Amino acid sequence: MRPAGGWLMGRYADKHGRRAALTLSVLLMCGGSLLIAVTPSYAKIGLIAPAMLVLARLLQGLSVGGEYGASATYLSEMAGKTHRGFWSSFQYVTLIMGQLLALAMLLLLQRTMSPADLESWGWRIPFIVGAALAVVAVAMRRGLEETSAFEKDRASRPPQSAAATMRGLMAHPRAVLTVVGLTAGGTVAFYTFTTYAQKFLVNTAGFSKSDATYINAMSLLIYMLLQPAIGALSDRIGRRPVLTAFGVLGTLGTIPLLTALEGARTIPQALSLLILALVAVSGYTAINAVVKAELFPTSIRALGVGFPYAVAVSVFGGTAEYFALWFKNMGHERWFYWYVTGCILASLVVYATMPETRDNTHMDE
Repeated sequence: MRPAGGWLMGRYADKHGRRAALTLSVLLMCGGSLLIAVTPSYAKIGLIAPAMLVLARLLQGLSVGGEYGASATYLSEMAGKTHRGFWSSFQYVTLIMGQLLALAMLLLLQRTMSPADLESWGWRIPFIVGAALAVVAVAMRRGLEETSAFEKDRASRPPQSAAATMRGLMAHPRAVLTVVGLTAGGTVAFYTFTTYAQKFLVNTAGFSKSDATYINAMSLLIYMLLQPAIGALSDRIGRRPVLTAFGVLGTLGTIPLLTALEGARTIPQALSLLILALVAVSGYTAINAVVKAELFPTSIRALGVGFPYAVAVSVFGGTAEYFALWFKNMGHERWFYWYVTGCILASLVVYATMPETRDNTHMDE
């Protein structure tokens, strides 16, 4: 559902405003989370239960797919010309903060509930909390100002404009392909060293679930703090050098880092290795939002950022964990290390050949 969300919410943001799209995306997430929390068991309502869960996941998929384009566009348009990298980096600050809150909730539930209670009803608690936080987010987003770039574009837009349509998006084929190409390696690396890392620490390195959760949480905390610093650096030296640094470090370092992580036996060892990996990945995550926003004109920006990104994440990021487990079940887990390296190398080619978007941007038109 990510691509559908990227397309639907991207069009909505380009037609009706970034603020409206941000509010709609969080409403969808709120509805999906609440529906999961209140869905009765299969034993009580039969096939209606899985149908309700599928509907909830569809709503969440639309929300997640649409959130990125709207938020990346909003942050980039609201920031001043000399600080776009810094301010747009807060997109991943909030994303990582969400992961940290989820890990904190997991640790709390693991330490206060029995496994039986957690499996019986405790798993609903995070979804209730998520729905409540979404209500708060709706109230906050309704108070946001619309970007002046969107207001100016809407005022000057002709009645039959191709803005917010796939026809309008396809008028920028190079930008679309650039978004897909620069996302592929970055999203695989991000999922590998954040979401999949916890499973890797348990299933491959042999850590307990609680220790793996702690290691993951501490590494994510450092990772979150790195984002604004790397974003600000890109405002000074440009986007391409930062992306290229990630591409080079990721290509050369992924296999050695994952191999070393296999053999880590203490928390400090594993934590240090994960932090090293995430320092490199920050070269992508801190600035990918602003780079993509700078590739498209205002009239098509949210759709241009959101749709090809959602496609790339679905194809590469969303499947990373499945590839990892597939290779592991085949008895060739290290093939996954080569797969991640190959994806980053492909993106490095894009970084080396794309324009410097800080200086050659549609944002100032």
